[in-house]
Amino acid sequence: MVQARRRGGSYRCPRRAALAAAALLLFLLAAVALLYVSPPPVSDHPVVASSRRRRSAHALLNSSGGGSMDESERREISRVPTNGSTVRDNLWGSKLASKFYGCSNSSNKFLDSNITTQTDRCLMIVTSGGLNQQRTGIIDAVVAARILNATLVVPKLDQASFWKDSSNFSEIFDANWFISSLSKDVKIVKELPEIGGKLRAPHRMRVPRKCTERCYLNRVLPALLKKHVIRLTKFDYRLANRLQTDLQKLRCRVNYHALRFTAPIQEMGEKLIQRMRERSKYFIALHLRFEPDMLAFSGCYYGGGEKERRELGAIRKRWKGLHPNPEKGRRQGRCPLTPEEVGLMLRALGYSKDVHIYVASGEIYGGARTLASLKALFPNLHTKETISSKEELAPFSKYSSRMAALDFIVCDESDAFVANNNGNMAKILAGRRRYFGHKRTIRPNAKRLYPLFLSRGNMSWDAFSSKVHMFQKGFMGEPKELRPGRGEFHENPSSCICERTDGKAKSRKDQILDISSDRGKAMDEPAVPNYIGEEVGEFDDDDEDAPAEKGMVDLEMDDDALVRPEDPELEQILSD
Repeated sequence: MVQARRRGGSYRCPRRAALAAAALLLFLLAAVALLYVSPPPVSDHPVVASSRRRRSAHALLNSSGGGSMDESERREISRVPTNGSTVRDNLWGSKLASKFYGCSNSSNKFLDSNITTQTDRCLMIVTSGGLNQQRTGIIDAVVAARILNATLVVPKLDQASFWKDSSNFSEIFDANWFISSLSKDVKIVKELPEIGGKLRAPHRMRVPRKCTERCYLNRVLPALLKKHVIRLTKFDYRLANRLQTDLQKLRCRVNYHALRFTAPIQEMGEKLIQRMRERSKYFIALHLRFEPDMLAFSGCYYGGGEKERRELGAIRKRWKGLHPNPEKGRRQGRCPLTPEEVGLMLRALGYSKDVHIYVASGEIYGGARTLASLKALFPNLHTKETISSKEELAPFSKYSSRMAALDFIVCDESDAFVANNNGNMAKILAGRRRYFGHKRTIRPNAKRLYPLFLSRGNMSWDAFSSKVHMFQKGFMGEPKELRPGRGEFHENPSSCICERTDGKAKSRKDQILDISSDRGKAMDEPAVPNYIGEEVGEFDDDDEDAPAEKGMVDLEMDDDALVRPEDPELEQILSD
């Protein structure tokens, strides 16, 4: 039978060619299989190797370092040059910093409190969370009192939350200075005064999150006019991000000038700074959030195997609404960097091995074992416990907020500040350091760095360092790297930062509240607030879809986005 021809001819592949093609295919399959079977040159995740033989979760960093690394870790650390990066920028400050300064003076339209305050209105607030979350509440309480033309009673601090600190306002902050320095803005008293000859019982209520000026006038003022004394509970982030410029500047006067720590806290903090200066001309402060509760909430996996899953899983059971997706969270940059990742990032940016680092942290999950890789990269690690005596810390050690205040002071005065997450302390310090001269502040671009950490074993150190430099542009605390109005105001106080027009630099001491001293142009967002959705209260008026201007970056989604109303403790864990 004659076989029908196929369309296009009846050409058949010769047997030799077919054999050669089959051999090539087998070779390729074998090569792919070998990649999967062969051990990777470095750990599959930066903490995997350093977590295989974890010590107790409550082990502490000590001056001798503690912990040890296995052979794979030693090989990985040995790849890092002593001097870090081959590309060295100005590591300890911004070249453009002298062109900008903090300017929080009010305008001539902002009337004196003696004119605006109504004597039959009193506002009381109860803060929430840890030290820095409470700080945001105190700042916004002053502004809320100004909006309502009310007398503010010195805020009551949260004493029953996750942090369990019994301190009152005057034990952490200088209450007399707080009252006197803001006397022209808002009338503040220590105790609830009599109204109409008698002491009124406060009417309790709560305002929505990010409540605007009109929201306060529509929701709180009617009750205040009727009851005369209002007590706002759980007062944190209860004020809109965008306000009229004079109200934003009032926020800055409270945050950067009126809130001073008490003399004992300030003096101890300055001793810690002095001791760091005695060790090195420059030093880095690292706010390291790597506590068990923080890691459990993040939902991320840090390479500790079944032991980690069991320990952190037990903590996660407290929050029924928490459904972690470790891989998704890490891809989105929502997982705190590990101590090793922070160390590699800093060395890649150019910080050499002999740099001294002050570590501000709580209990590190895995203790000294987790910190071993960081200490191999930077042997000169210090904490307030290692550079001071137990006797010196005794007045503070039983109070989490006072201990946090000591870390805050040292971090604020450091030559470079870095945090492994974007919590409240990191945000407030970032804004403060911008206001006082744009001191070097490093915010890890976790979303871009994560895949780089995973693949770093497959590239040279110079290539890794070059990519870190590239990904960290816009995350180093430089002027104008954030678009005005983006992110939380406490992190990006653009209304209160002016660009110098006379070319003269200003020191921190020169930044006093004197209206005649402002000689610059403010980097400000629009002065007219956006009132859309204020009655709902949960609406964030930042336009997340707005394109960033050239040379600027947007902030990552803040921690509030993951906090559910039925899980209030989550907010407290994230609060520092």
